[in-house]
Amino acid sequence: MTGFHDTLRSLRVWDTELPAFDPDSAPADPLPLFHEWFVAAARAGQQEPHTMSLATAGTDGRPDVRTLMLHDADDRGWHFASHATSAKGRQLAAAPHAALGFYWPVQGRQVRVRGQVVTGTPEEAYADLHARSTGALAAALVGRQSEVLASVEELERASAAAWERARAEPDTDVETWTLYVLEPSEVEFFQGDDRRRHLRLRYRRLPGGGWERELLWP
Repeated sequence: MTGFHDTLRSLRVWDTELPAFDPDSAPADPLPLFHEWFVAAARAGQQEPHTMSLATAGTDGRPDVRTLMLHDADDRGWHFASHATSAKGRQLAAAPHAALGFYWPVQGRQVRVRGQVVTGTPEEAYADLHARSTGALAAALVGRQSEVLASVEELERASAAAWERARAEPDTDVETWTLYVLEPSEVEFFQGDDRRRHLRLRYRRLPGGGWERELLWP
């Protein structure tokens, strides 16, 4: 026996003091509130607050999800990057809508973002890739993301070669590397409560511009 069920049922949720949240004081636009919550999570000790789940749909209509890093969040939207030839890249090319999910358990908070996804320019993709570490460039140079891998040894050889190239040619480009921007149509902020009186505030973009705000039952 692995003890899975006993372990699962013994786990607590938010075994810490949770912050207060007053939806009436929230800004008219979701971006400032996202920035505020993001910084608060990082300062509260949340590990890797910039990691997020990205949900897309395949050509068969079935959902797909993975964890990746946030690269920016500005007036254009939420930024992330990947190879255009990856599974997510192909899915976004066929159906350019997606959802993002952030979870910061240290403060019992979640943020959900839905909207259309557009691609940045090649210049923006190049700048994004070269603003990161040598390891990130090496990983991009390996490429072939989501393809079938014959063996671990093949990965080791390709990775070693990519590391050497990244060090020797730090300005090299990766043509398939693409910057994506999710333009939000909905953004939801979830503040957990230890008595399960969770607060959920949803922003929805209005057709003429601006946002409407509404509370949701937990």
